[in-house]
Amino acid sequence: MKRFFPYVVFSASIGLAGTAAYYSVFGLSKLFSAQATAVIIMASILEVSKLITASYLHQQWKSVSVLLKSYLVTAVFILMCITSLGIYGFLVSAYQETAYELANQESQISVLQLKKQRYQTAANDIRTEKESLNKNITELTSGLSNNVIQYTNADGEVITTTSSATRRVLEKQLDQTISRRDTLYSREIAYSDSVSNLDQQVLKIQTQSKVSAEVGPIKYVAQRVNQPVDSVVNWFILLFIFVFDPLAVMLLIASNRLFSTKDPLSEVIPEVAEEESKAERVKAPTPPTSPTIDTPEDLYQEKQKEKQKRVIRSEIK
Repeated sequence: MKRFFPYVVFSASIGLAGTAAYYSVFGLSKLFSAQATAVIIMASILEVSKLITASYLHQQWKSVSVLLKSYLVTAVFILMCITSLGIYGFLVSAYQETAYELANQESQISVLQLKKQRYQTAANDIRTEKESLNKNITELTSGLSNNVIQYTNADGEVITTTSSATRRVLEKQLDQTISRRDTLYSREIAYSDSVSNLDQQVLKIQTQSKVSAEVGPIKYVAQRVNQPVDSVVNWFILLFIFVFDPLAVMLLIASNRLFSTKDPLSEVIPEVAEEESKAERVKAPTPPTSPTIDTPEDLYQEKQKEKQKRVIRSEIK
């Protein structure tokens, strides 16, 4: 697994960088739509050059001059900012379509809410007038009941009777008041039905709209932090681009580092082979050779090799 891990890191960096480059180029072409093809070509070359420059800086960091190193680091940083700007433009453009649909939906709901408010105000006025009419009906009914006239006739007797003229007037007013109240009842029912229909329309728009499902989580977060939806979306996009292209460049540098790191087994295997060859040479008869005198330098090199062998054996154990 350790042998394949550098390739996994490299593949992840290239995939992430390629995705970032695609959306960045697409976003930049939206910003400069008049010359979209030229912008796509230019931005694509810059994206590839950025990755090559980052790898070159990592591999040749010690050998590059300070002036060239400073310029290349600045160039890579600026290109990362340009890539992030392109991704930001792409995501903002994608959100604007949803924002327009959301604004249209909210406009429809606000119109319905305004109608609902008008109907509710009219219904409240009707209730107030109805209460006044009920009081009038009570008073007229009481007036009809108390429509009594007393007078003394020629014989000196007290006569109690009712006034026909007054009764006719009271009955006419009572009928008009009752008729008006019945009319108000009908209008109140109509207004209540209209309010209910408007509530159903608002609920239908909110539940059956795709926009509501898409921005529902963002609206919930916006309500929790007491901020507008546009501000929350802007924060989310900034966090998104902050880890997009910079992570791709860092993974590319990490993969270069993994590839440049030597595997300890590559050093162990030649030593083991050398030990086996020495063992075979001991077993096999060796022709007589002329004695050689080891110089101090040869002795020092032998000691260093023995020391390295001991270190490698201890690491393997």
